[in-house]
Amino acid sequence: MSDHSDLNQPSPLAPRPSPRRIVIVAPNWLGDAVLALPAMEAVRRARPDAQLTIAARRSIADVFTLVPWAAVLPLQSDARWWRRAAFRADVEALRSFDAVLLLPNSFQSAWMVKAAGIAERWGYASDARRRLLTRAVPRSRGGHQAEYYQRLVAALDMPAELVAPQIDVPDATRTAAGELLEREGHRRGVPLVVLAPGAAYGKAKQWIPSHVAALIAKLAGTGVTCALVGSRADRPTVNVIRADLADRASIDLVGRTSLQELAGVLAIADACVCNDSGAMHLAAAVGAPVVATFGPTNEHATRPLPRQGRVAEVLTHEVWCRPCMLRECPIDHRCMSGITPDRVFAAVAARVLR
Repeated sequence: MSDHSDLNQPSPLAPRPSPRRIVIVAPNWLGDAVLALPAMEAVRRARPDAQLTIAARRSIADVFTLVPWAAVLPLQSDARWWRRAAFRADVEALRSFDAVLLLPNSFQSAWMVKAAGIAERWGYASDARRRLLTRAVPRSRGGHQAEYYQRLVAALDMPAELVAPQIDVPDATRTAAGELLEREGHRRGVPLVVLAPGAAYGKAKQWIPSHVAALIAKLAGTGVTCALVGSRADRPTVNVIRADLADRASIDLVGRTSLQELAGVLAIADACVCNDSGAMHLAAAVGAPVVATFGPTNEHATRPLPRQGRVAEVLTHEVWCRPCMLRECPIDHRCMSGITPDRVFAAVAARVLR
């Protein structure tokens, strides 16, 4: 009698069943993670029956708690992944998924999901990792960073269109943000300008601290409430800014908010003044009017994408050396010092002092 035990096995030529559990590994930086949201939404639309999880570094995972259609998996490993138990813990946490969409370009991320045994591994063929992926898409060039992620999912048969990232902040989070600001001295009904003077990429991205202080002093003179936000890493920069200000000229929330709480503060702001940073993209995504200062980076690639009906103004000072993409300026930071406080004040006043 012949053995028919393999009759119920799928033919090697048969199409694979659609993955039921898909994990999307988010980009490593907050700004990139926000810009990737439309691509993530494209996965949700293309695979409505799948269970979706967003895996993200601990430092940014909190922002994805504002995405209602996906579970969140904080990743433990960092840049020293090859010698840390945290990397092994991440591998174990990822073993239950059928498919993974890799938004980071790194070899590390591809090695991690390969080690986890995830059957379907999709991503750009970058950083010598093609053989670690089951679907390796040739890396695209040019355009906005949000398009970069959307072209990836489109190449994976998940149609995407260039739309602005959108995060809908719950009413409870907005209310909590308002209460926090009121405890710090903000009066309800007074215009609120939030300033995010930091940039994780490097000091070259930061608008000049003395310019920030001059802007705050001018805004405070009109009765506007100014609130400084950022991570603990931004504390030295903020201390320089506040050294030139009267104690009550600004509210200092630097290092005191989670990303979800920061989203709440940005969502109730009348305007946000930012560098090219994660806070800038988060502000645009929650619907805040944004005034962004760009120096060493290319505004055409990473400009804020405002939601429909909202505004984002990019300010630059054209000099021969920009965009240099350097983390530290080797000369005199002229691309940022040339963006004057008066110019930024005029852009903010057009939205707040009307």
